[in-house]
Amino acid sequence: MNRIIEELTAKQLIAGRDHFKVGDGVRVHVKVREGDKERIQIFSGIVIAKKHGGISETFTVRRVVAGEGVERVFPKNSPSIAKIEVERESIPMRAKLYYIRKRIGKDAMKVRERKR
Repeated sequence: MNRIIEELTAKQLIAGRDHFKVGDGVRVHVKVREGDKERIQIFSGIVIAKKHGGISETFTVRRVVAGEGVERVFPKNSPSIAKIEVERESIPMRAKLYYIRKRIGKDAMKVRERKR
């Protein structure tokens, strides 16, 4: 049974979307439908978690807007994601960065960055 499911979901996997990791600053280009029109909306922030694997893999992006923290969970293989850009790379210290939720102000966006 598992082999059949893996075979069916392998066709739906989108290649080239695993180039980021937890702690990276990303810009997610999301397709938004408004009536009969479609436009691209950009959600930028820090990846604080990656969950699951295969077709059901998701990642959580957090940003601070007007002093409030906003988190959004994206399915990695969703057709509504146009592309994912990495703005800045980080040195990952742990698998999940939930401790960033408790930070306030500029500290909320500080993660150890990789020198280029």
